[in-house]
Amino acid sequence: MRILFLGDIVGRPGREAVIAGLYRLRRDLEADIVLANGENASGGLGITVKAASQLLSSGVDVITSGNHIFKHREIQSYFETTDRLLRPGNYPVGAPGVGLGVYGIEGKPPFAVINLLGRTYMDNLDCPFQTADALLARVPGDVPVRLVDFHAEATSEKKALAYYLDGRVSALCGTHTHVQTSDAQILPQGMAYITDLGMSGPIRSAIGMDPQAVIRRYMTGMPQRFVLSKGPVELQGALLDIDAQTGKAVQIQGWRHACQG
Repeated sequence: MRILFLGDIVGRPGREAVIAGLYRLRRDLEADIVLANGENASGGLGITVKAASQLLSSGVDVITSGNHIFKHREIQSYFETTDRLLRPGNYPVGAPGVGLGVYGIEGKPPFAVINLLGRTYMDNLDCPFQTADALLARVPGDVPVRLVDFHAEATSEKKALAYYLDGRVSALCGTHTHVQTSDAQILPQGMAYITDLGMSGPIRSAIGMDPQAVIRRYMTGMPQRFVLSKGPVELQGALLDIDAQTGKAVQIQGWRHACQG
């Protein structure tokens, strides 16, 4: 099974690049499944119902998210209409949505997706390690392909969870920092791992935003209105090959695609 996992989609530039190019990319890469973190897809912060619907219609099979998932209030009720948008599973009981989905796409082996949020320098939610245990216990035994989006800031927390889950999931891909790391690897017990997928958005930016506003924020310490940067857009993520029978990773490689226009 070949999986394309896109890093954080940032604003209209990233969203439109996915919508315009994903069907062709999916065909060219021979990807069976496409996952994408969409928590910054609307204005660079959060995701609206319209944006989520557009991404799912464009060829994204499952959207994962992170700490900005509830930025737009309307998304809360959207969780009642689809299981293809996930929020981090370690939000407390009572939060809208779920952090685990098990999917059966016609002609493809079934697969599970788990979404978790880190706690270091992030919101103090439930323990992602214990939440991962609880969610994995709910995945049917005949679904060996199990994919995790760990939306976290600290590389140490990401690596720790990776080794904790090695041998129990097929892949753990980090998101949130918007900077793609060069450590794509397969861990000793067969789990694919990359610390961060990067972002799908404007590359001449400070993690998607106009650099000048970010510079002023750092130099003055004063609040600034961050706006999306303009210019070239790049899709970033990872391409994974997973043995659908065993759930073990065969290969993972960081992936980048410069968009035209």
